[in-house]
Amino acid sequence: MRFGYWMPVFGGWLRNVEDEGMEASWDYVRRLTLRSEETGWDLSLIAELNLNDIKGIEAPALDAWSTAAALAAVTERLELMVAVRPNFHQPALFAKQAANIDNISGGRLALNVVSSWWADEATQYGLQFDQHDDRYARTREWLRVVDGLWTQKRFTYEGERYRLQEAICEPKPASRPRPTLYAGGESEAAKTMIAEQCDAYVMHGDPVEAIAPRIADMARRREAAGQGPMRYGMAAYAIVRDSEEEARRELERITQLPPEPPKGFDNFEQWLSGTELERELKLQEYSVSNRGLRPNLVGTPEQVRERIEDYEAAGLDLLLLQMSPQAEEMDRFAEQVIRPMKEAP
Repeated sequence: MRFGYWMPVFGGWLRNVEDEGMEASWDYVRRLTLRSEETGWDLSLIAELNLNDIKGIEAPALDAWSTAAALAAVTERLELMVAVRPNFHQPALFAKQAANIDNISGGRLALNVVSSWWADEATQYGLQFDQHDDRYARTREWLRVVDGLWTQKRFTYEGERYRLQEAICEPKPASRPRPTLYAGGESEAAKTMIAEQCDAYVMHGDPVEAIAPRIADMARRREAAGQGPMRYGMAAYAIVRDSEEEARRELERITQLPPEPPKGFDNFEQWLSGTELERELKLQEYSVSNRGLRPNLVGTPEQVRERIEDYEAAGLDLLLLQMSPQAEEMDRFAEQVIRPMKEAP
């Protein structure tokens, strides 16, 4: 198993905890990233949103690609998996920019290709927002352009959305044959595109019983597309404590609704309607993004390692973890989970 973490570009990951002690700043992410290399983390996912989806749209949000370029220059080992949304980037210019960052990093750049979901953000920034299947049609073309520029001396393309004539991208990326392309999605259009054009499939958090069949399905799609094996990753939120009781207390803390609804909590009363069980589940889904609490990586180090081993047996090979406060919790997780698992025979 490889262990990755979400870079706190939004100043935290908990929608109903206002101050997590991890500001959205270059100073914090730089210190966090350098420390993560020392403690055994493998990868960092840098999300790309111009509006803050966690703390409210007026809160600070770091730019993904300038942050990635800066981190590429000060790190030595960490894989930098940077989100990119095709409707926000002209593909030929992006291919040049990303190739340069990959060379700065010595071949450690990877892309998390995200077919945009936030219409209001695109509208604010004056950008095209496609409907669902059209988004994946755009992404298909966009990837063909980027891949062509990375792998061919001169590249010509005539598509519905993009047209290039004898375009040159030099220097090429340092990664061979190209930077790894990660992508996620649960629709038929998404899975078909990913199986045919990407290298790795990333999923929202879910119990292992739900993840295993998804991995098997994507493996079948990949084989049918005539492509080699894929890699598989999953988002999750982790809480590790010396006792299960302590871990559950922390879970209660981060999912407890504050007296004043947080800025990002739209349609508050409607969202909480239903039975007490539904209310509890909704609070968990809201408080932590990407279904991060569903994998239940909450408990003692031994319990969490055992659950991770179950995912590994199902074919998962990358965890993309959120935790809070991040610097302290990442150190704890590295010492009590990552190091024992990597040292095990």
